[in-house]
Amino acid sequence: MKPKSRKTVSRSPASQGKGLHQRNIHNSRYDFPELIVASPELSSVVTENKFGDLSINFSDPRAVKLLNQALLKLHYQVDFWDLPEGYLCPPIPGRADYVHYIADLLSLSLKGALPSEECIPRGKRVSALDIGMGANCIYPILGARLYGWKFVGSDVNAVAVNTANTIAQMNATLKSHIRCRLQSDSQSIFKGVVAANERFDVTLCNPPFHRSIEEATDGSERKIKNLAKNSAKKSPMHSSVNPSDNSSSALLNFGGHGAELWCPGGEVAFITRMMQESRDFSHQCLWFTSLVSKQESLSLLKPLLNKMGVAQSRIINMQQGNKQTRILCWSFLSDTEQATWANERWLINQ
Repeated sequence: MKPKSRKTVSRSPASQGKGLHQRNIHNSRYDFPELIVASPELSSVVTENKFGDLSINFSDPRAVKLLNQALLKLHYQVDFWDLPEGYLCPPIPGRADYVHYIADLLSLSLKGALPSEECIPRGKRVSALDIGMGANCIYPILGARLYGWKFVGSDVNAVAVNTANTIAQMNATLKSHIRCRLQSDSQSIFKGVVAANERFDVTLCNPPFHRSIEEATDGSERKIKNLAKNSAKKSPMHSSVNPSDNSSSALLNFGGHGAELWCPGGEVAFITRMMQESRDFSHQCLWFTSLVSKQESLSLLKPLLNKMGVAQSRIINMQQGNKQTRILCWSFLSDTEQATWANERWLINQ
């Protein structure tokens, strides 16, 4: 008889109000003068908005890329970061939140109760797997720089893998922490990426959540409108947007490239496939996780976890301004097995 999964819904105690995770360095407004010192090229796209604040036009792909380069250089000591045209250029503050909450999740395996910063495992003893890392390689970068973790990043796109590998190899702070692997079978998630004797402490994934290219385009247009709305409210995260810019170049900034954005069936189909395949690697990974963009997707995904008989599952709620998202987490290991895993991998010979 399969054990019943034990579900705990996190109320995200590590966040405050509508802000980012309490350890997220991006909780305050961007310090553009400081960012320009770190990356002088950013000055070419920084202007004063109608509120008298320095900002950029977040619907301009070049401006967003220059901002990301400055943020990575200033806060994470990443000197080289560049993307091919049309590939997803992610907002770094929100991506950092995922990594911080995953760190809290891992701390539970040591403490077994509430997450504790003192119990967060750090350094190369921790091994993480990023499914669909993209050309930007952002989760491996953040995990390596924030907590010193080792990462394997996988992607079905050869250009993305080569670009991410170049980023890792060009930065002394990253090259010993990140390995990039091509997933040659677009229908597989872990198979072909995870070796037979390989173990990971956590997997991460930002799945393609749209069901079609048309839905993805609509989503990009909504992002531009939402950024414009935030601009009117003088949002600390996005304070300068041209709401009338609906050009294809503006959409590329938010759109990403192919599999980064959409797949048949959207996020439910992708995460369902991930869950089903995770059973074959149930004792090679402590925690499997994925972002879930749509609240209604959870009602379709949670029953599947129950049928799979996972030992534990959690939903971690995140909120960044008016944007809500969540992390779905599951493990096939009991509390005792998790404690043994954590002690053997993170504490022995520390």
